[in-house]
This record gives sequence, C-alpha cells and structure tokens, in this order.
Amino acid sequence: MTSFLVSSGQRPAPTPGGLRIAVVGPSHPFKGGVAAHTTQTAHALAAAGHDVQLVSWSRLYPHALYPGEQAVPDGGPDLPPYPNTVRPLRWDRPNTWWSTGKALREVDLVIVVVVVPIQVPSLLTLIRSIRMSSRGRKIGSPKPRIVAIAHNVVPHETHPGGEMLIRQMLRSVDGIVVHSAEQARLAHELGLDRRPVVTVPLAPHLPGGLPDPAGRHLAATRPIREEGDPLRVLTLGMVREYKGYDLLLEAAKGVPEVTVTVAGEQWGQAGERVRELAADPALAGRVNVRAGYIAGIDIPALLAEHDVLALPYRHATASQNVLLGHAHGLPVLATSVGTFGDDVKDGVDGLLVPPADVPALVTALKRLTATGELMRLRAGLPDIDLAGPWARYVDALTGVTPVESRR
Repeated sequence: MTSFLVSSGQRPAPTPGGLRIAVVGPSHPFKGGVAAHTTQTAHALAAAGHDVQLVSWSRLYPHALYPGEQAVPDGGPDLPPYPNTVRPLRWDRPNTWWSTGKALREVDLVIVVVVVPIQVPSLLTLIRSIRMSSRGRKIGSPKPRIVAIAHNVVPHETHPGGEMLIRQMLRSVDGIVVHSAEQARLAHELGLDRRPVVTVPLAPHLPGGLPDPAGRHLAATRPIREEGDPLRVLTLGMVREYKGYDLLLEAAKGVPEVTVTVAGEQWGQAGERVRELAADPALAGRVNVRAGYIAGIDIPALLAEHDVLALPYRHATASQNVLLGHAHGLPVLATSVGTFGDDVKDGVDGLLVPPADVPALVTALKRLTATGELMRLRAGLPDIDLAGPWARYVDALTGVTPVESRR
C-alpha cells in the first residue's frame, strides 16, 4: 500500500475482501461532533476488516470564520484517536490539496466528509487530483470510488454562494451518504439525481462513552424531584442561532419551577442573546451559563446533574444528542426538526414540540414539572444499541455504487 500517505502508525492487513480506504475529514484534536464522527467512522471501517487511513487537517479553518478555539484544549481526546491518522491538509496551502489527492490514487474507496462550503475548493481540488492521477494506475485496475458523507446538504447558516458550492461538491463524487430522508430530499432538489443518494441513520459516537448498564439503570431510577425542587434542564453544545437556546430561556421565564444550564462555547450574537436573557430579572438565579468547551470526559457527570436534555432547535439535520440523553437516563425535550421526530417518541421517552414555538415550550416545561412525569418518561427510555447502527453505516459507505457501474 505504498500509495497511502506515510504514517508512523501501523495498519493491520485487510481481511480477504477488505478494501483500501481513505477517510478524508476533520478528526481529533479538532472539536465537534463531525470530527468525532469522522474518527469513529475510521475505527468502524477498520474493525470491519478494511485497510483504513484517516487523512485529516493540520489547519482546518481561517480563524476569522471560526472565532473559537478549533482544537480540544490540551489535546484531550473525546474518544480514542484513530492510530493511522495523517494530517497533510491545510486550508491555506493549496499544494497540499493536490498532493494529497495524488497520493490516494491507488486506494479502492475515498470517503470525503463534507461539512461547510468554505472547504469545497480544497475538496474539489483533492478529488480532481485523484481523478487525474488515477489515469496512471495499472491497466485494468479500477479507479477509486469517491463517496461523500454530507452532514448538511444545505448549510446551517446561509452565506452567498454556499448552496452553489455544496451542489458543485456533491456533483463531483460517485455517491452521497446522508443521514435522514429530509437530507436525501434536499439532495435531489439540488439536482443530484445522477448520483446515488444513500440514506442511513447517523451512527453514534457518544462523548465520554456509554454508561455501563448498572450505572445507566441507577440514573434512570434515581429519586425524582422532591416537592419544591426545580426541574433541571440542560442544553449542551456550541451556542448557535439555529439551536434555539434563546427560545428555551424565553419559555423558562414563564415556568418558575425550571432551571436551565447552557453548557458550551458562546458564539457571536447567539451567545450575546443567551447572556442577555440569563441576566433577565424573570430568570434571576435560574440560568447557569457554563461558557467554554465541554470535554467529552466531563459530559457524563454534567448529564447526571440534570433531569432533562433540551434540544429546542429552529432547524436541524441529523444529531446523536437524543441518543446521548437517553443513554444517560434523561428524557429529551426536542423540536420536531431533522431526525428528532424519529428519535424521540413523544410522551414515551421525551416530548416533541413545533420549532420556534415558545408557548409550546412553556407547555412542555410545565408538563415536565408535574408530579410523576419524569419517572414515567424515564421508564420509557429505550435500550441503546451501538454495534448495529455502525454495522449498517459501514455497509452503506462501502456499498455505494456509481450510476455508470450499474449499467
């Protein structure tokens, strides 16, 4: 496998029938769910018997476009790093885009993680380099398949030309993997019908790991609020406008029995709005803004301090946060956007409300404070399966077949 980029890590030999795979995307020590998911994807592909290299970035974004710290503080991993990881890519060095693609010409499958439009020029260059360099492969040797994992077919935040760039990116690959039927619909609306679009649920990558069964049982059955105790609601993750944390705080004004913790980095106007609401006299002493990055190792304890995980998003694609809450014994209050409507069984293991509807959030919070409601919802929490979703995810990634190959 001399065409793989050089790495000090040791790759196990693929099992018979295994593929030579390069996964191109952000990974530890970069923060966020996408980096964690990319890392776990490499682990899962290798565990399935493939020869996998994770091809990542040494510089991911210009600082002006990502105002926070891009890497995990002190380099502490949120999940085990993938051992065979190389970092040749830099956003500010186009030569690295081309040389990286050239080095991947002998692999069987390249999986490209698509997140935001700003990365499209680099990824398009990398793909073009793979295509051109592959002309030099041995006669009869098939060129690499290139499959995109599209976390957001349409970007969360709109920017001029953003949708056009994503469309161009997804048209350049042999197949696309998305995480919900809604994202598949958007892909087809962008005119991607000549590319196979495969829908598979987002496989889990729980920060801090899955609680052991005994610990989760204790979390699910521990005593619920005593009379007069507040309902402790948690929001977790980077504060951004589309996540709707401000709407939850607006609703909490009308439910004095509720306290809210907003844990995560505070971004721009969304962060300012959260701080402004936290200072509102109607919420005096009831909002804890825990600003800054929350390391994966600290998340289980943080969840254990609360009664409900809230996901009041204005819009969403796919997320593992419902699974995260359920795994730690918490019912989830979510809006019916993205995959939340599939992940939360309304009235069984959580509550669903319409997006951007403060009165509906007020009603849901009041219901959660009612005597016995939390205990009833905890009794409905599902069992957690980590192995099955990853097996299906690996099959989806490795099974994408270009349209021309089906003729």
